[in-house]
Amino acid sequence: MDIAWFRDLVICISGLVVTVVVVFIAVLSYLLYRRARSVLDSVKATSATINEISSAVRDEIIRPVLQLVALVKGVFQGIDIVSRFFGKKESEGGRDG
Repeated sequence: MDIAWFRDLVICISGLVVTVVVVFIAVLSYLLYRRARSVLDSVKATSATINEISSAVRDEIIRPVLQLVALVKGVFQGIDIVSRFFGKKESEGGRDG
């Protein structure tokens, strides 16, 4: 047995080890992909649910409250205008002087 035979043996063993390692990494990658895909599907479903909830809150709570606030603000502005129109005029020595 000469050195060429040992070299060939090392090359064959290295090839087998590399093949086993590549197959092992491929299996791990596939398992990680399946787990990540299920997590991403869950995140997608959760974000869709949150989107539906926020849309319902916007439609059922925020819009009516904003309409009520606008109505109240309009009433106060109307009262302010009427009070200015019918109110006393300030004397020249008022707050500003």
